[in-house]
Amino acid sequence: MERIFGRPIVTQEEMRARIRELGKQITTDYAGKDFVLVGVLKGAYAFYADLARAIRIPMRVDFLMVTSNKSRLKTSGKVKIVTELTEDIKGKDVLLVEDIVDSGLTAQYLVKTLARKKPRSIKVCTLLSKPEGRSIDIVIDYVGFKIPNKYVVGYGLDYQQKYRNLPYLAAVDMEEEQV
Repeated sequence: MERIFGRPIVTQEEMRARIRELGKQITTDYAGKDFVLVGVLKGAYAFYADLARAIRIPMRVDFLMVTSNKSRLKTSGKVKIVTELTEDIKGKDVLLVEDIVDSGLTAQYLVKTLARKKPRSIKVCTLLSKPEGRSIDIVIDYVGFKIPNKYVVGYGLDYQQKYRNLPYLAAVDMEEEQV
């Protein structure tokens, strides 16, 4: 049987509390607006679902599926949208929900791409931000947690398409994994 690895860096309880706080802030900020919550699949699915339930205003939901040709731990910088939005976002207030903003390349690409659809506004919400990994300057409007420049799994984030189901976030010890 395969071992589930990693040391917890954010517990399930810490995530729940922070997501409730984000939901309250987003509820306040988007009250009375024509609001669309756009999740980036696959990584953001768990965060997105919990965040959507924490937001207490009417909204539309939609998803994008993207790939970013990753080698083991590094992105190539090339982003491809695999599945497009089904909602028309023209004139609407859009909140893009990411699992993690590391280099910032994917978030920047998605913001620019969605902006061509002429939303009234577009902002970014991420569960995790790795400021040390940032290679470009991007505004992140809502941040769950700032984390060190470590590879993490759980709560939707994966390692080789596994470990998305962990109920917490764990730092992966890559030396241990290569044994």
